[in-house]
Amino acid sequence: MIHPDTELRFISPEIGYGVVATRFIPKGTITWALDKFDRLFSPVEFNSFEKVYQDILHKYTYRNNKGEYILCWDHARFVNHSFNSNCVSTAYEFEIAVRDIQPGEELTDDYGYLNVEEPFECIPEPGCMRKKVMPDDLLKYSDKWDEQVMDAIAYFRDLHQPLIELLPGDIREKAMKISAGEAELDSIINCYFNANRFEVPVMNGSAKSEH
Repeated sequence: MIHPDTELRFISPEIGYGVVATRFIPKGTITWALDKFDRLFSPVEFNSFEKVYQDILHKYTYRNNKGEYILCWDHARFVNHSFNSNCVSTAYEFEIAVRDIQPGEELTDDYGYLNVEEPFECIPEPGCMRKKVMPDDLLKYSDKWDEQVMDAIAYFRDLHQPLIELLPGDIREKAMKISAGEAELDSIINCYFNANRFEVPVMNGSAKSEH
């Protein structure tokens, strides 16, 4: 579920739609959390679908560390990419604002931690050397993202957290302890999907993905 103080807006002809803050969202706020309405598709299910469905899933889902495709039921699936994103994912199936997000500002993710299957061409960003999102970005940039989360989660306990009730009890407690400096942060590298560890069967009569 996306933060309630957001809405879907048309950004530009080049970008299309995106998710924009309707109120101030301070650094350290949970901006998205996996919830019970979000749909998980296993690799076997994905390979059983016709190409038209696979294309939709490629466009609107991310993959977890099991290779499952997660389709968000709300407008969270329209959050756009930035190499300087204001939200960062965690190893706990929630995302956090890593800097203050102003009203009217677009919420963004770095698609590098979403386990893309192929290089993703990006709109150039000023001062950024990265030009593409790569399937192994989690292996390259996990330290950077961990540092951003650690810096932001220090504010976690002192903020209004509309989505905190969506977190399982043990995750909520762990986040509180990390915020208080009483527990260590689990690295986002735990979200990495290593396709070489899995052999995914393709069901008879199904259309194979082109990716």
